[in-house]
Amino acid sequence: MSIFGSMKTAVSGMNAQANRLSTVADNIANVNTTGYKAVSTSFSSLVLPSSGGNYNSGGVQTSVRQAVSDQGDISYTTSGTDLAISGDGFFIVQGADGTPVLTRAGDFTKDDEGNLVNAAGFQLMGYSYDSGAPAVVVNGFDGLVPVNVNQDGLTAIASTSGIFKGNLDSNAKIAPVAPATAPSANLATTTADTKKVSMVAYDRLGNKVMYDFYFTKSSVVTPPPASPATAATWEVAMFRNANAAVGGTTSFPYSAGGAVGTGTLTFDANGKMTSTGAVTIADTVTGQSIAMDLSGFTQLGADFSGTGTPNGQAATPVKDVTIDGDGIVYAKYEDGSTKPLYRVPLANVASPDKLTLMSGNVYSANGQSGVTVTGFPQTNGLGTIKSGALEGSNVDLAGELTEMIESQRSYTANSKVFQTGSDIMDVLVNLKR
Repeated sequence: MSIFGSMKTAVSGMNAQANRLSTVADNIANVNTTGYKAVSTSFSSLVLPSSGGNYNSGGVQTSVRQAVSDQGDISYTTSGTDLAISGDGFFIVQGADGTPVLTRAGDFTKDDEGNLVNAAGFQLMGYSYDSGAPAVVVNGFDGLVPVNVNQDGLTAIASTSGIFKGNLDSNAKIAPVAPATAPSANLATTTADTKKVSMVAYDRLGNKVMYDFYFTKSSVVTPPPASPATAATWEVAMFRNANAAVGGTTSFPYSAGGAVGTGTLTFDANGKMTSTGAVTIADTVTGQSIAMDLSGFTQLGADFSGTGTPNGQAATPVKDVTIDGDGIVYAKYEDGSTKPLYRVPLANVASPDKLTLMSGNVYSANGQSGVTVTGFPQTNGLGTIKSGALEGSNVDLAGELTEMIESQRSYTANSKVFQTGSDIMDVLVNLKR
């Protein structure tokens, strides 16, 4: 047995407890840090070979463990740009050097340039909708740009397509006029069985443009004797409402060239559409071509109904920016309409607890954690993004205070071993006196 060895073992124990106390101090200091993940100290023994009846004391070594995969409590806030992840995954952020890293700290606010930045100064990254709906790059960070929510001024989007759906009354009569005098001929010969409905679209400057749709049954296929249902063909004719006649009892005739589009809708004996339902508005005034999808119409024994939902947007300012659970960042306009700006992805690794911790409560992947895999929220096992919420630290304060007391007691006990070894050395030295 070596007295010096026992003293070194005691020093090893004191160093180990000092490391333990350091992790406790770090946890307590960050108990209120958004998205902070607790660290802990693990101990493992160091054993020296012994021979005969002599025992050589070894020592103890420590390693730091991270509880990155443990979810912290989520609390709700009043800021729509505060983000929390419920489930697995990390936000992808970048620092001043432009290197993408991972974090759970979602306390994002808008900086002077409009970028979303958290308390540590890291910018939130996402995919832009500038070129349409984005696709995720699963094995890297290519295509990611800082999420910028500065949307000053007015925005106008021209209508390019629309959907019209509803029901055409199967009991409507064939218009008692020749095809040459149907609504598409722009003559005031429509009957009560010709149905009209209007829809608002938008030109390139965001001005509202109203179009009148006329539906007229143009032919009927005689049904078999055993079937009361009737297959039929309907004509649809579209006009600019601004060109309608004024001062009379009908909107016909429309000026400036008449119909801006016509089409034919055919239905089978069950009232289901058999044609494509595709018609096009070709407006020579605005120079727009609007592809309309009317495939949602049916021909059943019920009153006429119709609703239209074109794309496009009037010239209106941005009122707010919202973020949904799928990570889509929307600009919300004053008229209530929305427009997607970015989609925020999440990233994950095979072993989150093995990630390399860096300053600013961010992490980077390494050989032990596994490669980074990127995906959209609620896909491939990734969690949900909650807007107006923050994930707190997962530190158990009561447990940390208990750890502190245990560490203090263990440190004191190890110091007593060292002190006892020192006293024995004094006895040996004094034997010569």
